[in-house]
Amino acid sequence: MKIFFTCFICLFTATCFAQQTDFAQFADKFVTGYQALHIPDLELSYVSGFKDIKSADSVEKQVEFFNLTKTGLSAYKIDALIPAQQQDYLQIGYETDMNLQRLALEKQWLANKPDTISTKGIYTLPNGKQWYAYLLKRWLTDDVTPDQVYQFGLSEVKIVKAHIEAIRRQTGLSEDAFYQHLNDSEYFTNDPQLVQQLFEEAKDTVYHNLGRVFNQHVIFPLVIKKGEAAMLAQTPGYYDNGTFYYNLFNKSYNKRQVDWLFIHEAVPGHHYQNSVDSVQKHSKVEKQFFYLCYAEGWACYTEDLGKEIGLYKTPYAELGKWEWDIVRAVRIPMDIGLNYYGWTDAQALAFWKANIRGQDDIALREIARVKRWPVQAITYNYGAAQIKAMRDELQKRQGAKFDIKDFHDRVLCNGVLPWFMVKRNVIND
Repeated sequence: MKIFFTCFICLFTATCFAQQTDFAQFADKFVTGYQALHIPDLELSYVSGFKDIKSADSVEKQVEFFNLTKTGLSAYKIDALIPAQQQDYLQIGYETDMNLQRLALEKQWLANKPDTISTKGIYTLPNGKQWYAYLLKRWLTDDVTPDQVYQFGLSEVKIVKAHIEAIRRQTGLSEDAFYQHLNDSEYFTNDPQLVQQLFEEAKDTVYHNLGRVFNQHVIFPLVIKKGEAAMLAQTPGYYDNGTFYYNLFNKSYNKRQVDWLFIHEAVPGHHYQNSVDSVQKHSKVEKQFFYLCYAEGWACYTEDLGKEIGLYKTPYAELGKWEWDIVRAVRIPMDIGLNYYGWTDAQALAFWKANIRGQDDIALREIARVKRWPVQAITYNYGAAQIKAMRDELQKRQGAKFDIKDFHDRVLCNGVLPWFMVKRNVIND
């Protein structure tokens, strides 16, 4: 019996090793085959996305590749693979399923292709609602429906409005006096040097206090500078390749933006996440794909850590975060309404005005944005909510042993992945 058991272990080990070696070759072939198809990245603009749809022959070639991939993947048992290969297995499966959903819609599009692609919203296109439902799952990397995300958006609006109201009560001002005070000159400046100085001071404060909630990681050099890309002027700022750009064009700068914007775009947001991720070991499969909901969700999540890292020293500094977050929250139901329920611009504007006070000047701009770039604006709050839910679950499970620094490493050090894979890495002990 002992001899038989020993032989069985040897046979099982040899079988697993054979599967691991064969799967490594399978994963390499998947990446090579995927690259050969030249599949465009997910476009911000739905119009550009439809223009990227290739010929019927190309679509059939892609369908054949992903069907063969699906069949090939079924030959492996995930438990026989090492952890890194298990991650590739799951990601290949995810990408295969999502691409087959896309290709089914592209076949329908090619069969009923309109003469022109309407710029009035994806809802106005053939199968527009089906396309939007697919894009929702694709952008959010989660198996959710428009109705579910709409309800999530309403809950986000309620949460953010409660934070704003709590700060108003903290100031002791009436509602009218509070919103009038937000326009006082003390919160605005036309001095570019002062704006630069404020961001440099925020950087110094954050770097000094980062160890309160993060383990030590190498942070690549960060450049802070005024943005010059007029086409990006509608955003408060942005991050690109080691540089945080804040937008300061032809109007006074709102100093309430400084703290949350530095956190989101720089540290511990995008720049920090990129710094940590860049020194991790990633497979060829993982390097092939990028998921914006993870990146924006992380940056949005870190805004809530402002007090822990030494910022939000006044109620008004914290309010800056919620002033922008109410815009992001309202955009969620508005996105679903305009692109799936068929809202008019007037309905969207009414929803905006019912929930946001003092920002009517950007309402039409934001309505146009969510129609032009369906779903993208939802990634911020939705991604942040996934991370908060994981933190709450792990904290509940671990109790007094919960370590916020360890939690952040679990999220950051396992790659930019779809949420079900992030949860697998974070929640599993």
